[in-house]
Amino acid sequence: MNNSNAGDDSDSDLDPRIQEELENLNSQTDEINKLEVDLENANAYFRKLLTESTERLKELAKKYGSAVNKARPYHQAVAAAHQAQIECQEAALNFQKASQIHRAAKETVTLAEQRFISKQGDWTFDGTWQDVLNHATMKVTEAETQRSVAEKEHQLKAAAFIEAETLVKKLHSDSRFSILRSQSYFNEKEAFDKKLSEQKALVGRLQVEVAKAKQEYKAALGRLEVISDEIHFRRTKGPREPGVGAELVVEVVEEIAALGICENDKQSCDKIFIGDTGEMTKKAQDAGADEVQEALK
Repeated sequence: MNNSNAGDDSDSDLDPRIQEELENLNSQTDEINKLEVDLENANAYFRKLLTESTERLKELAKKYGSAVNKARPYHQAVAAAHQAQIECQEAALNFQKASQIHRAAKETVTLAEQRFISKQGDWTFDGTWQDVLNHATMKVTEAETQRSVAEKEHQLKAAAFIEAETLVKKLHSDSRFSILRSQSYFNEKEAFDKKLSEQKALVGRLQVEVAKAKQEYKAALGRLEVISDEIHFRRTKGPREPGVGAELVVEVVEEIAALGICENDKQSCDKIFIGDTGEMTKKAQDAGADEVQEALK
């Protein structure tokens, strides 16, 4: 590279942002590849678990016969009662919180009134103080309404829980023998359901991470395009003409080549410009892929 001409400094000086964004792109590509492999493995294991659980439960259902179907309503009722208990507890906590807010609001109004009475000889009950007291009173009314709603909700949830518990006891009494005979079926079913739920959650988390990594990759490509536009502007003293795509890639490639990255690690450049995402590849193809490939050599 010839640096003898001082007037070409703006073109010859290497922009350090290019290497930084290249490193970002390489890092994101590696991360995307790793996450996609993890996601594929997680999906495969989920399918494996599902197949194994289905086959095992069919085997147990055949072994215990009609006892499984007779006991099923009981186990469904137990699950429903457990959910009703959770909802009842949540409603109780909401009612407790609403009661505390209502009590605090009433105490605020009481203290305000007491303060006025104790100070009434020193200052008058003006409009500002009236607004303060009205606001506090309004808060009491709102809190009382919320407490009433929470109380009714708690009563409904408590009644639903009691009803669910009553049904569990009745079904247990009616189907005791079938419940005991098929217990291992439902124990294994519960264990499989838990594993499947956990694996499904893992798949969901990996899907989110893959999407996030691809967004970050796309953002790095966008920043690289901005850098390329700036390089073009410095070289031509004017903005890029609409529809000119080859220069965007080729100018950055030239800058990268000057850094010596592609010469020493051509695979890294290939991964960025002709990698899995195809975003840069499409630009190169639209503008002349041969020119970009030649620059990468």
